[in-house]
Amino acid sequence: MQILNIHERSIARPAAAVGALIDTLSSDGDALWPRSLWPAMRFDRPLSVGADGGHGPIGYAVTEYRPGNYVRFRFSGPNGFNGHHWFDLVPEGEGACTLRHTIAMDARGLGLLLWGTAIRHLHDAVIEDAFSTAEVSLGLQPTVRPWSAWVRFLRRLVAGRQARSQSFDNQG
Repeated sequence: MQILNIHERSIARPAAAVGALIDTLSSDGDALWPRSLWPAMRFDRPLSVGADGGHGPIGYAVTEYRPGNYVRFRFSGPNGFNGHHWFDLVPEGEGACTLRHTIAMDARGLGLLLWGTAIRHLHDAVIEDAFSTAEVSLGLQPTVRPWSAWVRFLRRLVAGRQARSQSFDNQG
């Protein structure tokens, strides 16, 4: 089944400032990925073409990278995820831009089942949290999209009592 999942957030900061956040992905100073709430994005080397890693059970490798603007990943797991996901920027003039995350993949078998029951819901939440993290990193008030009851249930199922509540007060 073909999956196209797109999230966008308009951010009232120049594209160069928002693009700099993309460049921090998977680093100790990651200012985009909401690692205080979700499994951290990790790679076997700094963000660059060929870097291999992912977050939680989702594996991927960097296939394209334009610093300050765009990074594209090819899925390597779970089985049944065949395609890519990426972050990119759409300038909206000198003082604003849209930060976008896109998944374009063919999901089959177990991958399709996992996507429909759990991963899509968790993915939607983590990407919206990434956008909120970006806003906080840029000194803006975050636009928080509250987690659904299903996302809260899935997080508790996986993490038990250690499941954190959604908060953007202390990123890190």
